[in-house]
Amino acid sequence: VSNPYTMLGEVAAMDKTTIRILVVDDHAIVRKGIRAVLAEIEDMEVVGEASDGQGAVTQAEALSPDVVLMDLVMPGLDGIEATRQITADEAGPRILVLTSFAGDDMVFPAIKAGALGYLLKDSEPADLVEAIQQVHRGEPSLQPSIAQKVLKELRRPAARGFPQRPTPDPLTNREMEVLRLVAKGLSNPDIAQRLVITEATVRTHVSNIFGKLHLANRVQATLYALQEGITSLDHGLIDE
Repeated sequence: VSNPYTMLGEVAAMDKTTIRILVVDDHAIVRKGIRAVLAEIEDMEVVGEASDGQGAVTQAEALSPDVVLMDLVMPGLDGIEATRQITADEAGPRILVLTSFAGDDMVFPAIKAGALGYLLKDSEPADLVEAIQQVHRGEPSLQPSIAQKVLKELRRPAARGFPQRPTPDPLTNREMEVLRLVAKGLSNPDIAQRLVITEATVRTHVSNIFGKLHLANRVQATLYALQEGITSLDHGLIDE
């Protein structure tokens, strides 16, 4: 009988960099299940576990993982506050929320806190692997149901404060080009190739965009671009 995760491993093997993962969930059976799935994936390694938010913060600092799979509802320090503390360090790991909850009271605070991806626990193993790869590359990963929920909220007048209002210093034409491509889910290398510029230049543009618009990550940049009509779902949104 063939291994059901063989194809997943072959897909993950395309990225030769080993992705170091911290699994955070208050249920041991969930952590063990995730370990079992990812153990079959070449170039992914679970380097640690935590059962609550405080443990996540401590382990993230001690182990320096690339990606943290973060549950949201946990005793003590919850996943949202743990995400906020971990992402306060821009050089820290990227956060992929993995939760059973898709309510507004979870989705929006998690994104505001700095989560780069949001995945529900009823997703297929292949979806988890793909989301980890995307977040590791610095790309936003929102499954369609979550993306649609966020866009619906952004269309409400009361949501205009999300993200914060930009600075008076407007984006340059080049920065607008970069923002549109970020909103389409392109990585820095892809943007560099598309615009025929260096990756270092792309990083500078992205940094300037984040600073001018008061954004924490590429998810928030995507949401801002959609909110302001700079791009739309019809023009392509990652995972849409």
